[in-house]
Amino acid sequence: MVRRILVTGGGGYIGSHACKALAAEGFEPVVFDNLSNGYREAVQWGDFVPGDIRDAAALEACMRQFRVEAVMHFAGLIEVGRSIQEPSLFWEVNLNGTAAVLAAMRATGLRRIVFSSTAAVYGQAGRDLLDETAPTAPINPYGDSKLASERLIAAHARAHGIEGVALRYFNASGADAEGELGEAHHPESHLIPLAIEAALGYGPPLEVFGLDFPTPDGACVRDFIHVSDLAHAHVAALSVPLHETGFTALNLGLGRGLSVLEVMDAVARVSGRTVPWQASDRRPGDPPILVADPARARDRLGWRPVFDDIDMIVSSALAWRLNPRFGPAALPRDHVA
Repeated sequence: MVRRILVTGGGGYIGSHACKALAAEGFEPVVFDNLSNGYREAVQWGDFVPGDIRDAAALEACMRQFRVEAVMHFAGLIEVGRSIQEPSLFWEVNLNGTAAVLAAMRATGLRRIVFSSTAAVYGQAGRDLLDETAPTAPINPYGDSKLASERLIAAHARAHGIEGVALRYFNASGADAEGELGEAHHPESHLIPLAIEAALGYGPPLEVFGLDFPTPDGACVRDFIHVSDLAHAHVAALSVPLHETGFTALNLGLGRGLSVLEVMDAVARVSGRTVPWQASDRRPGDPPILVADPARARDRLGWRPVFDDIDMIVSSALAWRLNPRFGPAALPRDHVA
């Protein structure tokens, strides 16, 4: 019997890696995506259904047609800076999109949803290592919309018996070790691909937003987790017991922080090239430090990251960037930053 999983946003960076991980474990992903932030070329496993995440009727029809047994919900907007400029859009897509998925699940009797959440729900945090008991106080509309989506899922768990797992990942990074998938946002906003572009001379100097944070070198500190490790955590979350609450949130990170300048050093070390850069003012909504305590995820999911070194993460991203068959050169030119 085919075990199908609906993957919203499965043409995107993390969603496509999750589809590959699902296929490797014997599942058949069904991708629902409008490709506003993803690529048809990244949908390599299972069927593709074009559609907007806010369209509950289309989601319900897709669930019924393919008889899926669970949902992985990645579709949404992710750029912190843009969320500050366009807050209504982020609430509309991220929260109303989640509401539409839940409505379709109720209509079709689906129980399990694995939700793509974020460390941005913690805001300024104020702890060296963040576990799931840390206060949730987002400082930007992106984090707000993700936390509201978590709460909506938890409310559906209480009211309707839906089972929800929110995976709060820290800084997704790297690329598929086999070179088939990688990170190509448009425009790109993530540190490692921007640093690689600068080092290779394909992009402008890297912009470092803030060197006056209360950190050892003045640059903000983040926890970088490889995208394939994230994908395998999503597969494990499909079957994790949820007991009486029906909902849980789990941090996904390495539990070690690196500053922006330390990541630049890793890119220079791996590529053998200097990373040109320039300092700029802090961006609104950027906390100084975000580092995970991933103990609960390791315990509940039996999950252990494989790519546990920044040089491994950067090497995978660089290899994909330079791969003429699968890298950005193989994607539509009008869809690549």
